[in-house]
Amino acid sequence: MRRLLAAGLVLGAVVAGLGVVRALSADAAVVPAYHPSKLTHLSDSRQVIVVSGVSRTSSYATLYTYQLGADGKTWKARFSGMPARIGYAGWAWAGKRVQDTGTTPAGTFRISATFGLKTNPGTRMSYKLADADDYWVGDNKDPQTYNMFQPSASSKRTWRTGEAERLAAYPTQYEYAAVVNFNRPAAATVTWDAVRSQYVTSKPANVKLGSAIFLHVNGAGSTAGCVSLRRADLLKVLTWLDPDERPRIVMAVKADLAKA
Repeated sequence: MRRLLAAGLVLGAVVAGLGVVRALSADAAVVPAYHPSKLTHLSDSRQVIVVSGVSRTSSYATLYTYQLGADGKTWKARFSGMPARIGYAGWAWAGKRVQDTGTTPAGTFRISATFGLKTNPGTRMSYKLADADDYWVGDNKDPQTYNMFQPSASSKRTWRTGEAERLAAYPTQYEYAAVVNFNRPAAATVTWDAVRSQYVTSKPANVKLGSAIFLHVNGAGSTAGCVSLRRADLLKVLTWLDPDERPRIVMAVKADLAKA
């Protein structure tokens, strides 16, 4: 009888133990909020960058990278999480953001192109080698050129240089960068104005929301709204990106990622 009782106790302990193992395994398998399977606006993207913020007012975040497998269902992490910085004032929903407030727009956006003050590091994305004449315009009094690249500050231009970023003025941050397609005019609406030597759009972006949101190299600290990474980490991301995979970036504080 004692042997049977002892055996029963051992068996019960094993069963209980298995239950604990199963419970712990289930907890360990919880899918994090930044996993692509939890996100809702990825469309046909097969490469996803997720920037998960610490809090709505913090300038610290973590950047994750995911690639969709050949089965079209399984997302796999491409690199380990990377420390990132965002706007000095934290987050603002993309549709409510205000220019010059130091916030990073929360939402899901395409990565449309890349550029840099140094030669192409090996990215397959469209790459523009920038020089001392190049600007990114954010003049809210000139909607036709708002949030657009300009190859020079022509004397006949309609935008103000004081309301534009001269790319060469940021030799560290813009050594390499990717363009986040936030509040940008559609490419099909952009044409070259030969008379004024500038690009213009027939359907301007919202001049209240802000411009020049990039994924770029870290500066001294937080950004004015962009997302920044250590140089080595950014190079990993840029050389991984493939336009055929329709890359997107999802940016928000962790609690808001599912809505971004």
